[in-house]
Amino acid sequence: MPDCMRKLTQNVRNTINLAPSDIFPSEKDYLLTREYSEESKGEPLPIANSFCWRAMSFKVFVLVVLLCLSRVGWATAPRLYTSSPCYPDLLDVGAEELIAGLENGAWSSVDLTKAYLLRIQEVNDLLHAVVEINPEALSIAESLDAERANGTIRGALHGIPMLIKNNIATHDQMNNTAGSYALLGATVSRDATVAAKLRTAGVILLGKSNLSQWANFRSSNSSSGWSAYGNQTTSAYYPNGDPSGSSSGSGVGSSIGLAWASLGTETDGSILSPSSVNNLVGIKPSVGLTSRSLVIPISSHQDTIGPMARTVSDAAYILSVIAGRDVTDNYTLAQPWNSPPDYTKSLNFSSLRGARIGIPRKVIASYQDDSSPPVISAFNAAVKVMKRAGATIVENTDYPAWEGYLKDDNETLVLEADFISDLAAYLAQLETNPNNVTSLADVRNFTQGFPLEAYPTRDTAVWDGALSLGYDNSDYQFWQAYQRSYYYGAEGGVLGALEKYNLDALILPTDYSSGPSARAGLPVVTVPLGHYPANTTVLKSRNWDLVQVAPNIPFGISFIGAKWSEESLIGFAYAFEQRTQVRSKIKPYVAPTTQLADVISKQ
Repeated sequence: MPDCMRKLTQNVRNTINLAPSDIFPSEKDYLLTREYSEESKGEPLPIANSFCWRAMSFKVFVLVVLLCLSRVGWATAPRLYTSSPCYPDLLDVGAEELIAGLENGAWSSVDLTKAYLLRIQEVNDLLHAVVEINPEALSIAESLDAERANGTIRGALHGIPMLIKNNIATHDQMNNTAGSYALLGATVSRDATVAAKLRTAGVILLGKSNLSQWANFRSSNSSSGWSAYGNQTTSAYYPNGDPSGSSSGSGVGSSIGLAWASLGTETDGSILSPSSVNNLVGIKPSVGLTSRSLVIPISSHQDTIGPMARTVSDAAYILSVIAGRDVTDNYTLAQPWNSPPDYTKSLNFSSLRGARIGIPRKVIASYQDDSSPPVISAFNAAVKVMKRAGATIVENTDYPAWEGYLKDDNETLVLEADFISDLAAYLAQLETNPNNVTSLADVRNFTQGFPLEAYPTRDTAVWDGALSLGYDNSDYQFWQAYQRSYYYGAEGGVLGALEKYNLDALILPTDYSSGPSARAGLPVVTVPLGHYPANTTVLKSRNWDLVQVAPNIPFGISFIGAKWSEESLIGFAYAFEQRTQVRSKIKPYVAPTTQLADVISKQ
């Protein structure tokens, strides 16, 4: 234990008269002891055989320290941090530790903002994760520090910087372009609802993260993480690594601490996949849990907005802020409550106890290839972790219409027809529109005629297909396609399996998890599961030679549920994460070095 942490914890004990023997939560220690007693029977520990008792105990201890500090009140312990320069590593720090330091005056929101800006400056020329910095970020941080000083706390995330994807509109000096020059300089009359909720909660919108252009809905021959306006984002876990998409910059930025966390958007896989390959927790909420108002769309039937963070706890804090009804997005009015739950209350170490968790093995069999063995091995080890945690694992809970799903292409028709209607609706809300694009046809014409859009090297095949349909989402042909597509996600997919086998959730490797849930608007939570080993053969993308499979590239596991089941899924994900701590075992090949100490020491 570092001297600074030892002094901190001793001060806490002195302040609240806590004996060392009283430190660790007995239920958690008891459960872990019972679950892992099987090791004495000769069975190896799961997840790379690297579960570390001392590391787990230390993390539990730090959590208890933070809880104790909140219990005694910061006013009674004014020098616990400032008596010695002990700062968290911004690569991994969580919200609760950041807030603890802000409350105690160990650092300010201005300090945090400066540190994150310097970290972005260090690596962004290489990774291209951040496309714009909010020029008002430091002044906003200063205002939030002043509010904290006078006793005004907006919420649990007051004064913490985040990135948001460059398709979420903000009413400030930042652009919202979906990575296209067609929308450069266009303005809106207000923040997107999710951005407004973050501001109201005291979050600093630090900047916009790059994305696969138009949320990966333009080309047949482009690459994940590329946009004309933002260049090519690459992963921090392998040189020239594919960051996946479309929330590519949000994934990379969160993974190496260019901000505390980020927002992504998903139509089918765009939160889950970049979270998986960037060693993150990603929550793809039920469609309608978070507002899409003033977010550049693909599909009103499938789009959703969610957090991408380094821990389940941090993701739950963000979801609690951005969830809720919004009269400007009628899908949110279907929520089964007047106010959404506090998702941090789902962070229960015992959540898996008694849960029925199903595995649709046909999905895995359909998608696995020569690169799959490390993923399948880690997945099967994860199943053992869940069994030890008290879950009932039900094998072969296959989707009822899986074979039909594999042959069905109605999702393409749904997205194309939705995009025609929904993009026009977004463009109609612009206050200023310098390039006068009001329809998909206009956007295509601009793209094909503007050299920086890299056409025809990167084509417009997706738009060509959409415009050739001859109808939008108001047509009866669309409704027929949507009903068929929805079926393969719902009764013929996730919902059918959940009901048939009386399950609380399904689990799959994240690479195999998104499609059926996307079609039915259902929630998924992904958590780090493992990484490819040192002897992995490097595989590159068909176009543009981005590295997709290689040593050290992470992958995740997904918890899949019924609509509005985020509370349960977060609980299951948290219980798994706390037992495995996979993220801490996978290190990026490149990361910024600036820390809070570097900023504070210069003052």
